[in-house]
Amino acid sequence: MTVDINSPEARKALTKMMIKLFDLWGLEAGDRLILLGLDAEDPGILDMFRSSEVPLPGTGDTMERVSWLLSVHKLLGLLYPYNEDIRYSWVNRRNRAFDNQTPLTVMKEQGLAGIMRVVQYLEWYSTM
Repeated sequence: MTVDINSPEARKALTKMMIKLFDLWGLEAGDRLILLGLDAEDPGILDMFRSSEVPLPGTGDTMERVSWLLSVHKLLGLLYPYNEDIRYSWVNRRNRAFDNQTPLTVMKEQGLAGIMRVVQYLEWYSTM
């Protein structure tokens, strides 16, 4: 069965997943919007996402970011299946692989390329 991510129902489900993930990562409103490629000056939209009034935009950029961010979550789950503290705090911890910056900083400053860079690092790290 294929899911049409352009359908409002699928985007609402993705919206709930992203809100939950961002809550677990302990992200501030501006960081959430930046990671999604949305206007960080409009934090009120997060309330609409949270209340399920409005799903995430179905634009290619936002959906691609969601896909990569969920990959970060999946890989951290594979790497740290028994340690929730590390799994959910990892994006906020400084890492030598990123010049002692946090993965969150890399993802925010480098946009989609930074998110992909974090995923590639986690994929590489998971093969060690």
